[in-house]
Amino acid sequence: MITKSAQKAYRQNLKRRAHNAKQKMAFKKLIKDYKKLVAAKDLKKAEEKLPSVYKALDKAAKTNLIKKNNASRTKSRLTKLINKK
Repeated sequence: MITKSAQKAYRQNLKRRAHNAKQKMAFKKLIKDYKKLVAAKDLKKAEEKLPSVYKALDKAAKTNLIKKNNASRTKSRLTKLINKK
């Protein structure tokens, strides 16, 4: 027999997991699109996309989807990509 509070906690966990997965895929897709632009040497569009990537990473860090240093490190590496080319 499972308690009502355990059932509710389980429902909440499922909802949160789905939400987190959706958020994580969204910012990973942004990063992937950005990297494609840099690889294609479309630096103008890549520069325009960079602030939205930063915003997504900062929000992910703020909501504990990823750790703060992970977001910072990723932003640094993405900026390095564009500065190399």
